[in-house]
Amino acid sequence: MTSTLILAINIAAIIVMLVCLGTVYRLRANIPGGVVGKQWSMLSTLVTLFTLGYFVTPFFDKLPADIMNVVVALVFFFGAVYVLITIRLIYRIIEEMTS
Repeated sequence: MTSTLILAINIAAIIVMLVCLGTVYRLRANIPGGVVGKQWSMLSTLVTLFTLGYFVTPFFDKLPADIMNVVVALVFFFGAVYVLITIRLIYRIIEEMTS
């Protein structure tokens, strides 16, 4: 039962990430260049990496513990970078709207 639930959650997460990936690249055409465009490109790259990472999650139980620990550490690191870029992007958008 637990492994079935975990697999269902992994599949749902992959579907959500695919929707996010599609949205990121559809929106990319509407983003101007400059700082906002550069940060959007970095976000797009990170969403792509996360999506690829999500495809690995159903196979986590087959990975050695050391490799899995590295993967989890990388997810945390790139997740933190993603949050930083997102906050900076939102700040710049608000700055543009208020000036």
